[in-house]
Amino acid sequence: MATVHEWTGLEALALRKALRLSVRAFAERLGVSVNTVSNWEKFLAKRRPNTESQAILDTALAQANAQTHVRFETELAKLAEGCTPPETTGRVTIPRPRAWDYETWADDLERAVVALARQNFPFAESLLHRWTSRYKASELDERGLSLLARSTALQGDLLRDQGAVVGPLSAQRAYANARSLYTQLEIPRRVAQLDLSLAVVIEMVGELETAARQYEDLAADDRLSPRDRARARLWVGTALSKDGNHDYAVSVMEAAVHVFEDLAEQEDWSVAQQKLALAHRGSGNLDAALRLIDLARSTGVTDSPMQRVRLDTAYGHILLSDPATLDDGLHVLDDAAREAAQYRLSHQLRSITDIRRTADGAARPTRR
Repeated sequence: MATVHEWTGLEALALRKALRLSVRAFAERLGVSVNTVSNWEKFLAKRRPNTESQAILDTALAQANAQTHVRFETELAKLAEGCTPPETTGRVTIPRPRAWDYETWADDLERAVVALARQNFPFAESLLHRWTSRYKASELDERGLSLLARSTALQGDLLRDQGAVVGPLSAQRAYANARSLYTQLEIPRRVAQLDLSLAVVIEMVGELETAARQYEDLAADDRLSPRDRARARLWVGTALSKDGNHDYAVSVMEAAVHVFEDLAEQEDWSVAQQKLALAHRGSGNLDAALRLIDLARSTGVTDSPMQRVRLDTAYGHILLSDPATLDDGLHVLDDAAREAAQYRLSHQLRSITDIRRTADGAARPTRR
């Protein structure tokens, strides 16, 4: 929801328009005179309501519904574009974002994070595009650059989750752009986190040896937090397991599990059990694989469609490895595929298709 730190006639006019009230009706709603509202709107940003009116306007905005807040932000953006004097440098005119822009931008990023966690991609995309399309890096101060960098990194997460991994409009490009912004801001921890995200992209396109090397470097990188270094070590194991080196993968992943236990990071610990289960499946230890995937399914995040699909895909993959549970595995994968299609999780859908194809190829000679 929008917030206003200090009201001027500009914000008051935007609120009146958002509420779709006449000057008289707006004045009556606030309990002020028509002349007072008219003066606010005449002088706009040059007129600041008194302390009592500031509180009245705060209350009116707080009581407005979500649709009114959206209209308020839209109206205020239009008015600000027409009324805020630009900052001119040579021949280049640079619009100055207002303080309310940054507050609303930060709020929208928090909403985008929640939307991404729930795989509500259209809503997350609209929130992010609203800001990344409005400002260029050259137009922003340090705070604005930080918001733009975070927005761009979140766009990378969105594209990665949708399966758009490489190319001009891809997670790889977004992550690289975000990394450049954080380098400009001289925030090494964020730069290292983007290096980690770029390594994930490399793994997703199948360059497993390269990804494993980059994960290993990042697992010892002091720029990262202990949690991020443990994630890097876990992903070393993931890349090794995908490349067929299952036994070594298990030992690497188990080290990451212990770190997550020490840090009390339950979600990461659960994800690690899932990945460890798949490594045991690859090495042929199905009892351990089933025990660990049961642990992951009982402790994992269940309100995220992405994680549900990942857990069910891993479970189905393990069940397919035993002829006695082959049919159960196919049913689990069917359910995972339906949910992946529902939320447009194309990368997961491709993984499920590949698992089924491999299972069909392995089963076909047995049935002759």
